[in-house]
Amino acid sequence: LLCCLGLAALLGPCLACPSACSCSTKKNGRLLAECAYKDLQEVPKGLSSNVTILTLSANRISWLGQASFTEVPEVQSLWLGYNQIGVVEPGAFTLLVHLKNLDLSHNKIADFPWQDLRNLSGLQILKMNNNRLAGLPWDAFRSLKDLRSLWLNDNELTTLAEGTFDNLPSLSLLQIFNNPFNCSCKVFWLKKWTEKTSVSITKGGSTLCVAPSRLKGRAVTDIPDHFCIAPSVQLTYLSNLDNTVMYDGLTLTLHCSVAGSPLPEIRWKIQTSSRHVEISGPNVARDGNVKQSQERFLVFKNGTMAIPNFRKEDEGIYTCLAVNDVGMRDVSVNVALAGSKNPAEDLLQDDPQASHLGGQSCYKGDEMDPNSAGEKLVIVYHMPRESKSRSGGVVPQVHLGTLLLALGIVL
Repeated sequence: LLCCLGLAALLGPCLACPSACSCSTKKNGRLLAECAYKDLQEVPKGLSSNVTILTLSANRISWLGQASFTEVPEVQSLWLGYNQIGVVEPGAFTLLVHLKNLDLSHNKIADFPWQDLRNLSGLQILKMNNNRLAGLPWDAFRSLKDLRSLWLNDNELTTLAEGTFDNLPSLSLLQIFNNPFNCSCKVFWLKKWTEKTSVSITKGGSTLCVAPSRLKGRAVTDIPDHFCIAPSVQLTYLSNLDNTVMYDGLTLTLHCSVAGSPLPEIRWKIQTSSRHVEISGPNVARDGNVKQSQERFLVFKNGTMAIPNFRKEDEGIYTCLAVNDVGMRDVSVNVALAGSKNPAEDLLQDDPQASHLGGQSCYKGDEMDPNSAGEKLVIVYHMPRESKSRSGGVVPQVHLGTLLLALGIVL
């Protein structure tokens, strides 16, 4: 009798089981807590710390708190499907480092603490289908190296960020059908990914576009290639317009030409020795007024940038970026200011990649090839206040305001 009582005392904590659940030990030694179909409104208390399989499916649980699973740190399979879960607090799953199977399907989850998945490196099956997920971060699953099966179908996903399924070397099954995808070029990467991946994407024909109207009802994998073309970019440098001379120096003019579908947005980055400037769009209106505070760098709608009265402190790297939903390309030029007598010719002999700009030697339309190796160098030498024309006459000086107005009209 004493032996039996002692054995019961030892086994008692291991078999602790809430009244609403039935607990048993499987043949493989795992402890099962079966709590499905019990009309539970929350995760029950009093579970054994040795539980490795916890079934809470088909209840009325609506909320998962940070401490909901602290009693079962050894759990490996957690089934929560067919509940009414709408709130999941951050940290609810953080401690479940042994978790391999997580089923949250058929709930009302719109916001999920994706950072909780970072600790679940052993997760193999994740079911989040039939919820209200409208989006997820591109790195939501990046820690799940052992993930084999991912269910995201029947949610409210309109797009997926490029790279969402990267770093999942074990993934073999993906379900994303029955989501209202907006098939802009933001999901074009998904088509390309499906063409080369070995992952089985079930019901691929049901992964349909609901927008834009021209693609409504077509599969995401059927987005025409010509709708989405990655950007291309070319950078040219120009002399002063019409060979005119600024009042106190010269105007350096760079022109950025872009192509792609949709038409890329043009952005500029300027890195000098004293500052870093980023300009995300034109800052000169049609009337010539500068809309932003970066008055040293005048950016026009057609992709032209003008730097009036180019000075020594303006030396640096000028980068034009072309950005659309498919990707980004950029091309840079390193602009240096030399002296006033055109020493650039000597420097060009040492650097065949370099080009000089200013005086009689400057010309329009020299292109920076973004595919060529090395960084392009433009050497600018300071133009005198008066420059002789080819006929020997003096070219009159032009006031800055006049040139800017001309640029505004032309561009």
